[in-house]
Amino acid sequence: MKRFLLATCARWLGWCGAWELLAGRYVRAERFLLGALDLVVQVDASNSVLAVRLLNALGMIYKYQARFAEAARAYGRALRAARRHLGPDHTLIANLYHNLGGLHHARGSHARGEPHARRALAIRERLHGPEHPDVARDVAALAGILDGLGRHKEGEELHRRALAVFERRLGSEQRDVAFVLGNLASCVHSMGRSSEAIPMARRALTLQEMLLGATHPEVGVALANLAVMQQALGRTTGAKASYREAGAILEAALGSAHPTTITCSVNYTRLLRAE
Repeated sequence: MKRFLLATCARWLGWCGAWELLAGRYVRAERFLLGALDLVVQVDASNSVLAVRLLNALGMIYKYQARFAEAARAYGRALRAARRHLGPDHTLIANLYHNLGGLHHARGSHARGEPHARRALAIRERLHGPEHPDVARDVAALAGILDGLGRHKEGEELHRRALAVFERRLGSEQRDVAFVLGNLASCVHSMGRSSEAIPMARRALTLQEMLLGATHPEVGVALANLAVMQQALGRTTGAKASYREAGAILEAALGSAHPTTITCSVNYTRLLRAE
């Protein structure tokens, strides 16, 4: 009975942590997930599936907080456990390779992330075929890495492929659509097509505000990216407003020392000095 109660509590804490993670409340999410992981170890150290899920979620939190070394350790622990117990083509293995690619992308080590992203995509295509939304998420992640490597045309093609799958399978007002639209806008902007990118960035921002709430950190990132595009077209008034709003959201959600918050602040300061 005690083991059953501990396992039930671990699942409940894990669910709470996942909810807080989706809401962008990373400090609260971490507390829930660490508590769940501690209970899992008490109940059964070999309970690999729940432990892998918890470690994967912790890795995501640490990545979002720019705690990259901790994220790498969490993903590494999860991947070792998953390989031992789940086999090479399990969906959790694909999730972990996807997230390892995303971690390297966040750190700017895009070349190291590309093999992980491609491995996730290969596993998922074997499991689901090319039209599954999870496959489209892997395609979008690979697109972002290629964009980071300066291979913008390849990135644009993959972003558009993922977007088409999401809109066909999930509809046009959905979080994945907002995510890909924002990244596609940044990719197009990188190729010097800012006037084309801004409508996509605005649509992504509108969706994120509707789906996530106006104070979610992803909304802050979207506003900061929009400001960069507005600035490139000389729309200074709009850029300043976007930077200010983005900075307030990012500082509240991520803290003033987070790299994304700092980048937004630096870009805003440079814009003011250039006037």
